[in-house]
Amino acid sequence: MPTYEYACDACDHRWEEFQSIKAEPTKKCPSCNKKKARRLISAGGGLLFKGSGFYLTDYRSEGYKKAASADKPASSAKPAGENKPAPSGNDGG
Repeated sequence: MPTYEYACDACDHRWEEFQSIKAEPTKKCPSCNKKKARRLISAGGGLLFKGSGFYLTDYRSEGYKKAASADKPASSAKPAGENKPAPSGNDGG
C-alpha cells in the first residue's frame, strides 16, 4: 500500500497517510477538522543505497575473481617507459 501526502488548504497542515490505492482521498484535515484536505503529487519513495558501495563485481563467482587477479600485473613491475635512462642533455647539435 502506498503512502500519500496531503495538505490542508485551510490551515496549511501537511501529513502523510498509508492508504490502499482503491481508497478515496482523505477530505478532512486531522489538525483543524475542516474538509479542505487535498492529496499532493509527490515523488514517492526514493531508492536509497547505503553502505560502502555496490559494484558489478560484488556478486562474481570465485572462479572469475581468481582469473581477474591472475590477469593483474605484479605490483613491483614498473609501467613501460620508466626503465629508459634519463636524457643527458647533449643532443649532439
